[in-house]
Amino acid sequence: MRLGLKLFLGFFLIVGIAAFFVMRIFVNEVKPGVRQAMESTLVDAANVLAEMAAADVKAGTIRNGTFVANLARAQRRDPKAMVWRFPKRTLDYQVTITDARGIVIYDSTGKGIGRDNSRWNDVYRTLRGEYGARSSPEVPGDDTHSVMHVAAPIHDPADARRLIGVLSLAQPNRSIDPFIAASQRAIMMRGAWLIGLSALIGLLMTGWLMHGVNRLNRYAKAVSAGEPVPPPKPRRDEIGDLGQALETMRRKLEGKAYVEQYVQSLTHEMKSPLAAIRGAAELLQEPLPDADRVHFARSIQGQEQRLTETIDKLLALAEVEQHGWLQKREPIDLGVLLRSAADAVAVRAQGAEVQLQVEVPDGLVIQGDGYLLRQAVNNLLENALAFSGAASCVQLSAARDGDGVVLRVADRGSGVPDYALERVFERFYSLARPATGLRSSGLGLSFVQEVARLHGGRTQLRNREGGGAIASLWLPWRGPAAPIRR
Repeated sequence: MRLGLKLFLGFFLIVGIAAFFVMRIFVNEVKPGVRQAMESTLVDAANVLAEMAAADVKAGTIRNGTFVANLARAQRRDPKAMVWRFPKRTLDYQVTITDARGIVIYDSTGKGIGRDNSRWNDVYRTLRGEYGARSSPEVPGDDTHSVMHVAAPIHDPADARRLIGVLSLAQPNRSIDPFIAASQRAIMMRGAWLIGLSALIGLLMTGWLMHGVNRLNRYAKAVSAGEPVPPPKPRRDEIGDLGQALETMRRKLEGKAYVEQYVQSLTHEMKSPLAAIRGAAELLQEPLPDADRVHFARSIQGQEQRLTETIDKLLALAEVEQHGWLQKREPIDLGVLLRSAADAVAVRAQGAEVQLQVEVPDGLVIQGDGYLLRQAVNNLLENALAFSGAASCVQLSAARDGDGVVLRVADRGSGVPDYALERVFERFYSLARPATGLRSSGLGLSFVQEVARLHGGRTQLRNREGGGAIASLWLPWRGPAAPIRR
């Protein structure tokens, strides 16, 4: 099971169980709470009615007195009330009055007159000066519906200490059942909303946490695969601290491996020039003709220049390769950039008697690093000049190509052998120059390829019809939105 699913299920389980038990408690408390509120209301009403019936009970006119007449008129009233979405059109009170012995002398239903109620809890306790109440089935033997009875003492109006009867006020519990059911439904509905909202919050929190974890996971996989990736975005939590620790570890490990790799490469490339310099130096210690002495001195100078060029280009390539993404991106006018690159090699082209042509339409602007692109174009031009003969022409051009632009450097030199076409972009791979037979450092085209990678582009070198070669560098208009894999 995935970590995100585990977190979400754990959060949802905890919240769900807590919400379930809380709802059960609320639901179970609704019914007794409502009935307790009803009992409190019945207590107030029973004591008020007891005071109103006291005079008729003492006079013995309770059955045809003022109290009964007023109560009968009240029970015939239509309240026309709307209580919490429930209409109320009748009075639900039932009134029973007993004498001081507990014998019923009045019953608003007309069924219980003469019955002995002295053993019933409401009357029994009230006759003894206590608070009396009971709950009994509405229909004897049927516990589906019950009736709540609350009793109040009737005292002699002339002597408040003398008990002359008991008034019991009853109300069927079914009259409040709709309110209880509605309250329970409301609690259940809000509980369901609470669980749903909690699940949504849990999902969002899990997604937020897993987003950071997945980014670290992708970052770690990319690093282990040797892909260039930007460091994790800073966060002010443990995930951010872990990301920074991983980035620090990556930099230290990659730095160590990178140094080892380049030390090995530099050592390998320096062996041949150093051997030539050592051999020439040993020969110069012997008596030699002046012509041979000059020849060996020039050989040492040439090998020194080769070493210097190799070190400089290797450092430049190392700097580019260390970048997993563009450090700087700005609008670049290709017309200005290509003319600047052409001006940088103009003296060399004039010395080699090679004509340099630049063809760039107006309005070609891309997003990228101007310095790196200018160096890449310079390398392509220098490579073309090195393989071009006297009185030939090197063409530098740019044109729209799909969703990008393509830069081309075309020459009329010796071209590239078929066996070398797929290796020309390899580091340290180079071909002998036609004019001198010397080889370059083999790093110029590797530099161009790395610059293309950083910009989300691509490079190509192919032979040209009629002789020569065409080197092309394709670049997108806006550059890559994310780091480009090697």
